[in-house]
This record gives sequence, C-alpha cells and structure tokens, in this order.
Amino acid sequence: MTTSSLVREALHLSRDRAFIGWVLLTLLLSALAVAGGLREVQTQQETIERLLESDREDRLEALALHDDWGMAAYYSFHLTYHQPSDFAFAALGVRDSEPWKHRVRMLALEGQIYERDAGNPELALIGRFDFAFFAAFVLPVILIVILHDLQASERSAGRHALLLSTSGSTSSPWRTRALLRALAIVIAAVLPLLIGALSSRTEASVLFLAVAGIAAYLALWSVGAYLAARWERTSPVILASLLGTWVLLGIVGPAAGKLAVDRLVPIPEGADILLTQREAVNDAWDLPKEATMTPFVKEHPEWSDYAETEQSFEWKWYYAFQQVGDQRVAPISEAYRAGRVARDRAAGTLAMFAPPALLERYLQKLAGTDLAAHLAYEQRIRAFHRELRNYYYPKLFREEPYEAAALEKLPDFVSGS
Repeated sequence: MTTSSLVREALHLSRDRAFIGWVLLTLLLSALAVAGGLREVQTQQETIERLLESDREDRLEALALHDDWGMAAYYSFHLTYHQPSDFAFAALGVRDSEPWKHRVRMLALEGQIYERDAGNPELALIGRFDFAFFAAFVLPVILIVILHDLQASERSAGRHALLLSTSGSTSSPWRTRALLRALAIVIAAVLPLLIGALSSRTEASVLFLAVAGIAAYLALWSVGAYLAARWERTSPVILASLLGTWVLLGIVGPAAGKLAVDRLVPIPEGADILLTQREAVNDAWDLPKEATMTPFVKEHPEWSDYAETEQSFEWKWYYAFQQVGDQRVAPISEAYRAGRVARDRAAGTLAMFAPPALLERYLQKLAGTDLAAHLAYEQRIRAFHRELRNYYYPKLFREEPYEAAALEKLPDFVSGS
C-alpha cells in the first residue's frame, strides 16, 4: 500500500456519491443516538435534582405535624437514587427497564424496592436507540453494505482485470479501498461520541476503552466483509450471506440464548416478593404479638429486654412486624437476586459467541448501566434502610422522649454512579 494508491482511492471515494451518502447517514444516526442519550441522562439528572429539593422539604413538613417517633418514622419518606455516570448517555442499559429512584420509608423494604413506575411497554420491548445499540447492531449493516461489492461491482462493470493489471497485486486495490471506506465510517460514527463525551466530561480512560472496543468490533466486521467480497459470486449473493450472518449473530443467536437461559435458570418474580411480604405484614395484625416479637428478637437479640408489649398497639411492635415481613421474604429476595446474577453471567458467556451483544454489554459496563451496577444500587438502598432502622429502634424500644431536634441526625442516602 503506497501513498499514491491511498491518494488515488481517496479521490475515487470523494466522487462516489453513494458512499458519501452512507458516511453522512452514519454521522446523522450517530449524532441522533448520542443526542438522545444526552437528553435522557439530562432528564434523569434534572429529575433527581428536583426530587432532592422537594424530598427534604416534604419530610420536614411531615415531621412538623407529629410529636412521637412512630408517626415521624411512618410519614417520613427518603429519596434513594442511582446517579447516572458521565458515560451513561452512550449506553443506557438497564436504566430503561429497572427503577433508578425510590422513595422509601421505615416500613417493610423489599416490597418498596420492587415497586416500580409505570413505563411504556412498547419502549421496554424494543429498547432505546442509544449509541451502544447503534454501534453494535446498525454499524455492521452499514459496513456490510459498503464493503460487500468491492470486487463484484468491478467485475460487473468490466474493470476488474484492468485494476489488477495496473495495481501489480491481487489484493492491493481492494485492501486500500476497504480500509478507507471502513475508516471513514468509523470516524463518522465515533465523532459524535467524542463530542458527547467531552460535553458530559467523561473520564479519558473510559472514553479510550470505549473507542478501542468499538474500533476492534468494527474492524472484525470490516475484515469479515472484505474477505467475503473476494468471493467470486454476484453482489446480491455476497450481501445476502453477510446479512444472514449478521441476523444469526445479532438477533437469532441472542434471542435463542435468552430463551435458553430463562428456561435453565428459573427465578421468582419481583411481584412474588411484594405479594408475600404484604401478606406477612397484613397477617401480623391478627396474630399474637409473640408471633412477631419472637422472630424479631431472634434477628435482633439486642432488643430482647424491651420486646414485651402490653398495649393493643405499640410502635415498636408495628415496626417489628414490618421487619419480620422482610425476614419472611429474604430467601425469595436472595433467590431473585442470585437468579438475576446467574442469568446475567450466562448471558455474558453466550455473548462471547454473539459480537453485537458482547459490544453492547461491554459499553454498558463502562457506563455503569449494567445489571451489576443496578444490583449495587439495590444494596445501597438496603444499607440505607438499615441505617434508618438503627436510628429509630433505640427511640422506639427504649421509649425515648421525642425531640424534634434529634431528627437533624437522620441518615442521608449516599448515591453512587
């Protein structure tokens, strides 16, 4: 490959209107994907900021109406949220399907975690057009279209033999042309990503790993399309073969893998956790108080000296059976969590044989929008709820005098991106 051949092929491509059209289409689609991701992340951040403002005001207003610890705990909501990372705009991941904000109280927690906002079922089904989807599923099709007929088109035009004789090599003209075409598409695809990353202040290391992964992925498809273009068949046959490979690796394989994983790794439903917990909490009203306090004290022996209940209703008993509700569904909740982890690991293993799914998972991991990041957020909710219980339990069980000033020491939720 010489400088003169590069210049000659570059000039040839600059006059190819169809190719220029594909480059502009790539640039447009990439820009739309990045802009949509930035807009969604901005909306989520604005929602979090707005909720943070109102959260403390609502809680202070509710606390001002009550003068005992039980009522204060009951009417106090606390915002928990999963802050999007600086690179989340490129790969929204499970933030489209899993709740990234909750308002929790001192009541039974597991049901609160698995309650979710009503979403758009059609959007949940098809997913969002973010950059990860564009890079993983759309870009290979563009590369296939512009590379599949490198030699077939020249054969049909009668220029194939002439190009070979003038180049002095059987591969040089096609290799140079394929390299320039693929490079132009990669640049058009990555340029909006770089601009979006700069505007969102993405860490340089994260951006480098993302671009390197995308470049390696597109190089794989480019080499595959280049090798297929050498096949002495007509352009439609080569195109159909490459698109069939894309459908197999990008759609059929992942879909079949998901069905297999779902069948081989059964998990309970989040709704089962919610229903079981509500039944446990509601049944506690009709059971002897010992049925609540005995399992509670077994889990929290530090309150055994204060577990006796003499009145028909006491706040310590009320919050004890809320926690017992959590204890009742703990095995189901753990099975649900472990099942999701197992399914995700299995999907990651299968993605090794499905490059589009592998790239999408890779970008989601870099963006902190994969399942692991969401499960870590759920664990932070549980840790925060334990802090709430540790704050209120001494006041409820020891029957400490109510002091509004002490509420300033309520724990605050700490988010992570």
